[in-house]
Amino acid sequence: MSQSLVEYHSENHIATITLNDPKSLNAFSTPLKTSVLEALEQAEADDKVRVIVLQGAGGNFSSGGDIKEMLSEGIDKEVISNKLKGMVEGAGEVSLKLRKIHKPIIAKLEGAVAGAGMNLALTCDFRITADNAKFVQAFVHIGLVPDAGGVYLLNQLIGPAKTTELVMLGNKISAQDMADLNLVNQVVSSEDLDAAVLKIASRLSALPAKALSSMKHMLNTHAYSGLNEALDMEVQQQAMLAKTDDFIEGVTAFIEKRKPVYQGK
Repeated sequence: MSQSLVEYHSENHIATITLNDPKSLNAFSTPLKTSVLEALEQAEADDKVRVIVLQGAGGNFSSGGDIKEMLSEGIDKEVISNKLKGMVEGAGEVSLKLRKIHKPIIAKLEGAVAGAGMNLALTCDFRITADNAKFVQAFVHIGLVPDAGGVYLLNQLIGPAKTTELVMLGNKISAQDMADLNLVNQVVSSEDLDAAVLKIASRLSALPAKALSSMKHMLNTHAYSGLNEALDMEVQQQAMLAKTDDFIEGVTAFIEKRKPVYQGK
């Protein structure tokens, strides 16, 4: 029996959605995206569910976009551009869904929280992270721009100066760094992560659901009103960048496990 790419469990008004492809560190493939959307729709439609927890299996949240899928039809600029366009649109679709569901969503973070995985976490309402989590906007290392709303979300949360640093340098940052930037709500030990997430989820589930829904609607209006436009821009930029020599060099170097040499073309 093949395992499900996404597991869904609901108990005590809390729906837990688990990205379940640990071999890839829960890379955000198209099949996984489809399954996540189905799980989110299930949680949204269930009146008994008041809170949603999004987590990853195997000790990692998500390594981001699935490069193997991106290159599954060979290294041809036009082919990859079309493939990447669809993948970026898919990541954006999930980002929008996470905001449009008027129920609190908690990202439970540990291990790898990279690329689109980091940006999907930023789209959630709460972020609780284990102290072993490593965050990175890795896109620049293969000649791409952030997707899943990355630049927009970071700019809304921490402003343009630090956003520029995170996305242009692509440095790994620790859980404590994320807390210092106010990008996560709480940092706990790996051993305490489950309990910390359950505590806040249980508290939210006992609060007035309609009031929480209205608050999220207001936040969407005041803090996330430009997300749609930002996602459209990402699709255009990624499709264009996938046709550059630097992108081909970046992904080739990634596959060959060597340092890329960029020519600015």
